[in-house]
Amino acid sequence: MDILKYKDYEGTAELDMTRGICRGKILFINDLVTYEAALPANLQKEFEAAVNDYIETCAALGREPQKSLKGQFNVRIPQALHKAAVLRALVENLSLNDVVVRALDAFVNAKVDINNHVETKNYYIGTGEFQRAVASASDDSAPHVIYGNTAFASDAITVVSAPAIVPKGNKHAATKH
Repeated sequence: MDILKYKDYEGTAELDMTRGICRGKILFINDLVTYEAALPANLQKEFEAAVNDYIETCAALGREPQKSLKGQFNVRIPQALHKAAVLRALVENLSLNDVVVRALDAFVNAKVDINNHVETKNYYIGTGEFQRAVASASDDSAPHVIYGNTAFASDAITVVSAPAIVPKGNKHAATKH
C-alpha cells in the first residue's frame, strides 16, 4: 500500500476496482476522513484537500485534530523467542524494552546490523572440534537458549544455521563471539 504525506499527516492510497476509483483515508486521527479521485494523479490533491478540511473542521469544533500514538503497544511472540530476547537482554545488560526498541528501529530504518558491539570471526574447524563447539554452546554453566538453529550463549561458540555450514575440504564453519 502506498502512503501519502502532507502537513505531518499520512493517508492511504488504494485502488477500488469495483467502483473504478482511487481512494484513501487519513491515518492516525480520531475520526474517519476519506477521499477519492477518478485518476491516481489526482489522489494527492484530494488527500491534501481532505487534510485541510479536517484541520478546519477540528478548529471550528475546538478539538485537537490529530490523535497521537502513546508509544506503548502489546506484542505477541513465540515463547522461545521471548526467552531468547530476555536472555540476550541479560547478557547484554539491557532491558527487554531496549531490545524491542533496537529491533523496531532496525526494522523501520532498514538497518542490517542491530548490535554493532558484537565482533564476529569465522573459523574453519575440524569435525571433532565442531562437535566440541556445539557441546560448549550447550554447556549448562553458561546462560544460553536455542532459537531456531542458533544457540545463544555467553563466552561460548555460537553455531550458525545448519544450511550456512559450508564444507571446506574436511572442515566446517562456525562463528565465535
